[in-house]
Order: sequence, then structure tokens, then C-alpha cells
Amino acid sequence: MLELVDITKSFHEGQPNAYTALKNVSLTLERGKVIALHGPSGSGKTTLLTLIGCLARPTSGRVRLDGQDISSLPERFLTALRRERFGFVFQQFNLIAGMSARDNVMVPAYPTGLPYRMLLDRAEELLAQLNLSHRSGALVQTLSGGEQQRVAIARALINQPDILIADEPTANLDSALAKECLDILGRLNAQGTTVILSSHDPLVLDSPLVQQRVGLRDGQVQEVR
Repeated sequence: MLELVDITKSFHEGQPNAYTALKNVSLTLERGKVIALHGPSGSGKTTLLTLIGCLARPTSGRVRLDGQDISSLPERFLTALRRERFGFVFQQFNLIAGMSARDNVMVPAYPTGLPYRMLLDRAEELLAQLNLSHRSGALVQTLSGGEQQRVAIARALINQPDILIADEPTANLDSALAKECLDILGRLNAQGTTVILSSHDPLVLDSPLVQQRVGLRDGQVQEVR
């Protein structure tokens, strides 16, 4: 279970451009579900995802994972936690140009110290599961948008996380590819992965796949259903 307790996140404090992205957010996210954060641009969705995934710290408040306060852990522990528990699919995918699909998938796993052959086999298996075996050796900049997204998903799964965080996963896809993305997320969830995503796409928000919806506006929770 993920719990956010009275979370506030401010940026540029004490400067003329200071602003508060999240204000006193308290929220419980259940494990094993597909959870969608929704709201207009600037509502705080992406900021909330970064706090849940330990990519940033709250200005005040607490983030708890399975009862443990993770918001105040030293950075070296947060780094290990991110690597072991979380997988991230970024809105712009953030793939490394000039590298193959396979090598991009392997990058997050290098710090684990696992043998190269094991990492290679795991990457190839993930790409096969996502119907990308035939593009494994292709440079990522030559892939279509849907293929790049599947590479990004495979990369997020290379360390076998139990929580997958996806920021606007269908934003750059047409309807057919968006449905394909949802199918992939559904299969992952059926295997036990908790999926936490942000979206303003009705195709996502109206999907029966989504089991919990959190509405945000102006940095505050408006509804949970």
C-alpha cells in the first residue's frame, strides 16, 4: 500500500517564481490495482507521480510504502528503492538515441551487477513479450511511436518492479496504439504489477482496466473513486 500523508510540494521557494504544485494531499493507493490520476494541465499529476516513485521529495508531509516512511530516506537508499521496486515510463519515453532497442532496455539494470548474459536474455524476453523481437537490434530513433513506447515499457520492467509508473502513456499514440498500450498494462496488472498512471485520455479513464481514479485540480485532490 502507498500512502501520502498531508503532502505539499513547492518549487523555487523564496524566489519570485515560487509556486506550490501540490497542497496538503492525503491519499491511499492500493497495491495490485490500476490507478489513474487525472485532471487538467498543471493540476499536479506529474509532480505526484514523481513523489510516489521517489524521484523527488515532498516539501512537507510523508510518503509511506507498505508502512515504511520512504520520503525521508537517505538518497542512496532511495536509489536502491527506485531500482528494486519501481519502473518508470516517461511521457516522452526518454530513450537514448544511437542505441538499439535492446541496449536501451538493459540500461537501468547495469547497476544491479547481474551478469551481462542474464541481462541480455531478460531484455530479449521482454521485447519478445511485447512483440518487438524483430526490432531488438534497431536504433530507437528508427522505431515508430508505438514501438518506442513498447521499448520504454520493456525498459521499465527490466528490474522486475512490482509498481509501474506511467506518465500520460497514451499521449503520443493514436487510438489503436492507445488500446494496445492498455492491453499491455492490463496483462502486467494481471500478473500482479501495480500500475499508477496519469492521463487525460477518455480512452484510458473510461477503461474497465482502471480500478481507482484520483481527480486533481490546482494541486489538490478533488475526488477519489
